[in-house]
Order: sequence, then structure tokens, then C-alpha cells
Amino acid sequence: MFKSLDPLLHSQLRLAIISLLIGLESAEFTFIKEKTNATAGNLSVQIDKLEKAGYIKVVKSFKAKRPLTTCSITKEGIKAFEEYVNHLKTYINRDNEK
Repeated sequence: MFKSLDPLLHSQLRLAIISLLIGLESAEFTFIKEKTNATAGNLSVQIDKLEKAGYIKVVKSFKAKRPLTTCSITKEGIKAFEEYVNHLKTYINRDNEK
């Protein structure tokens, strides 16, 4: 049977953010923006949603007197991503069960 997909991760940009962070210790906002081709405004909104869900941790600081936002995935975010991938496999592997 099909398993439900986490609606928070089922967004293309939020999934891209989590996918980037899963393999990194942390990433700066500008790096994520560059890799996802997202606008700064949209990326900020999606990062905020992931942070509120507890999937990522956001640290705001300064680098050479300029604001610096750094994101990292949390244990809860790793678990949510792994569950999302496993649930998605139930859709992909559906044909193999016949």
C-alpha cells in the first residue's frame, strides 16, 4: 500500500534544501541559493518553514560586518528525509510487486 509523503518535504525547493544539507555539516544561505536557483525571498520563506518544523537549524551571524545565515540539518530532519525517501519507494516499487 502507498505510504503518505511528508507534505513539508514534498515541495521541490524544501526537498532540494534538505537534499543539499543531508550530505553537508552546514551550508551558507548564498550556497543554497546558488545550488537551488531560488530567489532570496522564496528561499528565506522555505528555510523558515523547515526550521519551524525542526528539520534544520539556522544560525545567523556576521562575516566581515555582513549578515551570514548558516543552515544545518537536524536529527529530526535526517529522520524525516529518510522516511520520505522510503515512503516514496513504495510508489516507485509498486510495479515490482506485481
